[in-house]
Amino acid sequence: MTQHLAAPAALASGTHTDWWRGAVIYQVYPRSFADGNGDGMGDLEGIRTRLPHLRDLGVDAVWLSPFYSSPQADAGYDVADYRAIDPMFGSLLDADALVRDAHDLGLRIIVDLVPNHSSDQHDWFQRALREGPGSPLRERYHFRPGKGADGSQPPNDWESIFGGPAWTRTPDGEWYLHLFAPEQPDFNWEHPAVHDEFRSILRFWLDMGVDGFRVDVAHGLVKAEGLPDIGTRDQLKLLGNDAMPFFDQDGVHAIYRSWRKVLAEYAGERVLVAEAWTPTVERAAAYVRPDEMHQAFNFQYLGTHWDAAELREVIDVSLAAMRPVGAPATWVLSNHDVTRHATRFANPPGLGTQLREAGDRELGLRRARAATLVMLALPGSAYVYQGEELGLPDVTDLPDEVRQDPSFVRASGQDGFRDGCRVPIPWTVDGSSYGFGAGGSWLPQPDGWGELSVEAQTGDPASTLELYRRALAIRRTQPGLGAGDSLEWLEAPDGVLAFRREGFVCTANTTGAAVRIPAPGRILLANADVETVDGKVELPADTTVWWAV
Repeated sequence: MTQHLAAPAALASGTHTDWWRGAVIYQVYPRSFADGNGDGMGDLEGIRTRLPHLRDLGVDAVWLSPFYSSPQADAGYDVADYRAIDPMFGSLLDADALVRDAHDLGLRIIVDLVPNHSSDQHDWFQRALREGPGSPLRERYHFRPGKGADGSQPPNDWESIFGGPAWTRTPDGEWYLHLFAPEQPDFNWEHPAVHDEFRSILRFWLDMGVDGFRVDVAHGLVKAEGLPDIGTRDQLKLLGNDAMPFFDQDGVHAIYRSWRKVLAEYAGERVLVAEAWTPTVERAAAYVRPDEMHQAFNFQYLGTHWDAAELREVIDVSLAAMRPVGAPATWVLSNHDVTRHATRFANPPGLGTQLREAGDRELGLRRARAATLVMLALPGSAYVYQGEELGLPDVTDLPDEVRQDPSFVRASGQDGFRDGCRVPIPWTVDGSSYGFGAGGSWLPQPDGWGELSVEAQTGDPASTLELYRRALAIRRTQPGLGAGDSLEWLEAPDGVLAFRREGFVCTANTTGAAVRIPAPGRILLANADVETVDGKVELPADTTVWWAV
């Protein structure tokens, strides 16, 4: 078997560590992390300068959202060239330097891969448009004649996730499919050239030394045969799949088995991570069978309210679903597509994961800190979204005219308020962009943002940043934390979550009032002050405690 370039020796030893089974992976949204050249937009040079912060935080790997050449119709998830860096982020030399610097600091790099669709500026698509109907290039996408006598109706009744029809008509009369924005035409994964191209793209980045790929819309690549109308729910069931005919089709799994073989050519335990929105956790488990991907995002957990009974149910279901396929469960509270959990938990349940309400910020932060300690205590791997270690809330009062989320302008699609979690993060107390960069920031930062900055919180034992640092340091040293697939539930009052792992107990009070429980051991960490008296501890409202037992 040919062995290609590997990560540095510190990360690519000959022994298998299965590092990803218990890894804490930090998501960087490049636009909003750090600006190295002062143009108001985050970039790769800015990320490089801030890598020591991630090392000191204690994470294992960094996942980078897209930085490829792109017209930026959907913040880089419309890729024009998968082997080039968009000039707004830097160059391939910057990417190479970033990977090397990260490895020198003991951090692995996972890059986003967008295989469901390209940009409409991709060379294949542009040539397909120029060559017209009958072009072989059109077979690499989903071009179809329209319905009706004059072909003026879309080929089927599918709607875009961003709102409106999932089809756009070209000047020559044919239509093309785009499950997202019109600028994002879907690839036809029935065509062998698409398979060949993406295996080549994988090798390009693996040769540069990246440690894995987060696969965008992993559930969407294969469409139901014949692209049938969605019709009614009863008609959907006749397809043999309760999912939409453009999502979670069984054919995607052959693609990922092929990719897993590519990764096996490389040393250093490279990984595949699925962004797979599936109707159940059990369906998500199919993506992480032993010969497919290594991890799948746990969106069911992300959408769970701060409620002990609800949390226990989704934890049990998640662990039970992953156990038969031998994959680790994953846990996540925030990302670039949903309202930050410090704001989500500040609002009443039932408002979803995209909000415009600020809510009770003190309550939201207290719950967010408590929820983080629960997440980091669970068996498996955890994801941290940039800025959550600072306790950042969503910026809910952005003026409409500055918003750039493409779904914001499409009436019937997603809520369109994702910009609120994408505002550039603060690094310093003062400055025009609180240390983000010398040239301001592409989205306006709130007044007082510096009070939440890395500079302001460093060294403050009560800060959210220091809570994360302590939690991740303990997670590294406690043998019962991190990788694994089992835990033991303990008896606890209503509204209190309590579980045991090896040498460790986690208790979380999700109620709005203090609760007294027996102290199971010695306190390692808590998100609020607690006292033990005569073997009893009074857990304040919305408080999680880690115990050594």
